[in-house]
Amino acid sequence: MLKANEIRGLYAILPTPAKAGAERLSARNTVDLDETARVVNAMIDDGCKGLIALGTTGECATLSQDDYEAFIRCLVETAGKRVPTFVGTSAMGGHEVARRMKFIGECGADGTLLGLPMWQPMTVDTSVNFYRELSETFPDIAIMVYANQRAFRFSFPDDFWEAVVRVAPTVVAAKYAKPRDLKQLLKVTGGRINIIPNEMTMSHFYTESPDTTICCWATAASMGPKPTIELMKAVERRDTDAVKRISAALEWANEPIAPIISDPEVFALYNIQMEKMRINAAGYCNAGPVRPPYGAMPPNFTKYSEECGRRWATLSKDMAAGARLENFSTASA
Repeated sequence: MLKANEIRGLYAILPTPAKAGAERLSARNTVDLDETARVVNAMIDDGCKGLIALGTTGECATLSQDDYEAFIRCLVETAGKRVPTFVGTSAMGGHEVARRMKFIGECGADGTLLGLPMWQPMTVDTSVNFYRELSETFPDIAIMVYANQRAFRFSFPDDFWEAVVRVAPTVVAAKYAKPRDLKQLLKVTGGRINIIPNEMTMSHFYTESPDTTICCWATAASMGPKPTIELMKAVERRDTDAVKRISAALEWANEPIAPIISDPEVFALYNIQMEKMRINAAGYCNAGPVRPPYGAMPPNFTKYSEECGRRWATLSKDMAAGARLENFSTASA
């Protein structure tokens, strides 16, 4: 089983590519398996060190069971153990989570991205017990806690992490955006859990704790992984100036979606739509349409998302050609 310090580099977050017509409630067999295999190979060939699938952008909550299983088989088989694969198994109840965990283990996935059951809010005790039981039941599957406070209606407080470290040895990572207090979180987890930022909070993590910033996750990698790989390389070689320059360039690329992502309530309403629209606009991956019921998107938000994708594609192309990053900043936009 993967250990915390073995999870390194860029872990790209994949959408679940959808065929045309997948936005209809009557649609069946919606996963574009050819595109899934193509983008998995592209991500690995381009330098991603791991893959994460079936979170929010992966539409874990809206896939049929047949589509869920077909996608996982294709993903894991295509990756072929060249890089670790973390596959989402979050569900409404514990029995379904356990059934999904068993399935991904049989397919050969290395780990799971796992949040809490979402119907009834959970206490610290029930949350800790949830991860403890799964750790005992599936001792060979690494768990990356999906620490999204708003989605799972749980604050992931320090006493939760203190207990999880003691009783759930397969919990080796946590997918975070920005913890309330990173240094305190690192203290209570004692190095046993890899606290992983996304590309837009990487600079903050690096400044706070360069020694523990060894991995990042990025949905943006599905627009093209080059910018985030270069940011991760800058962090690895402790090049603070490069971290600042690349982070500024990423901020420029993401500037159009600021009205969406700056408000947590708005972002929660349009998260999947925004991600798939900007991925499609960038052209690296054909994510296809959004599966129901989450397809609606205000026209101005569609415009912002597509502009973000176009900017990211420009940044990726120019970085590959060695362009000066000073050309990409919010000041020059």
